[in-house]
Amino acid sequence: MSMFFTMAPYAVAYTIPILITALGGMFAERSGIINIALDGIMIIGALTGVLSVTLLADACGSAAAAAAGILLAVLMGMLFSLLLAFASVHLNADQTICGTALNLMAAALSVYLSRQIVGVSIIIVNSLPRFDIPLLSSIPIIGQVLFQKSYVTTWLVLALTVLSWYVMERTPFGLRLRACGEYPEAAEAAGIHVAGIRYTGVLISGAFAGLGGAVYALTVAGQSTGNVNGLGFVALAGLIFGQWRTFRVLVSTLFFGFALTVAQISTLWPSLSAIPPLFLKIFPYAITLLVLVFSSKSSRAPRAEGKYFAYKK
Repeated sequence: MSMFFTMAPYAVAYTIPILITALGGMFAERSGIINIALDGIMIIGALTGVLSVTLLADACGSAAAAAAGILLAVLMGMLFSLLLAFASVHLNADQTICGTALNLMAAALSVYLSRQIVGVSIIIVNSLPRFDIPLLSSIPIIGQVLFQKSYVTTWLVLALTVLSWYVMERTPFGLRLRACGEYPEAAEAAGIHVAGIRYTGVLISGAFAGLGGAVYALTVAGQSTGNVNGLGFVALAGLIFGQWRTFRVLVSTLFFGFALTVAQISTLWPSLSAIPPLFLKIFPYAITLLVLVFSSKSSRAPRAEGKYFAYKK
């Protein structure tokens, strides 16, 4: 039990950027656009967040600089995702290839911009402060897991999770978006502007993935290195394992968050010292592959995801 309480705050911190990125992928994919570029958008968001703190902290304080960095990361994520939306909707390009190209471009662009702006390829910043929530942190078990050593971004992302569920399942926009991902022909016949809905889904996806990158860089990572250790792909796996449903995605990404925590803080546990460090490092990614292998047969993606559709001009 003590091991669980040691892991829990770290696992939640790792889960949060994966969760919000996976939810972004949900909006894109349930509209019918495969967003393989989640990892690349996270890289852009991480760079934006870290650069903002580095350049603005002396002028306006670290808290304001971090808030500005998160907002700018959301904006940059949206702008970067526009490339995918344009290629997928207007050009009817292969969405998987486009997403892969954006991932490669983001990694190279991040290193280049880092060197041009601050002179180094790895930018290190102070992580956001943790805090205990008064009264709630003293609740047995739950308080130790959720309300101790938490980041403010944790509660922002959890609020966005509930909002995502409501928008997707309880609003006309959510119904239209799901219709475009299942039967775009029927949606267009009903008067829905499929191209506009898909653009919106991809933009939301970019905003959430950019936020996820900034949250990762400003919390558990504390740096921008031109990559996010594959968390965008882990988020994609969490999305698939969660069957494109908001709260299922929450549970699946929490599972992956715990797997990543085992790899990162394994040195704190003498019982794991006999396991070669390399095995512990690849453990979360091996688990990701195994989960996808065993869940792929029962997976049900949106029917029109990634398929050609003749949009009205």
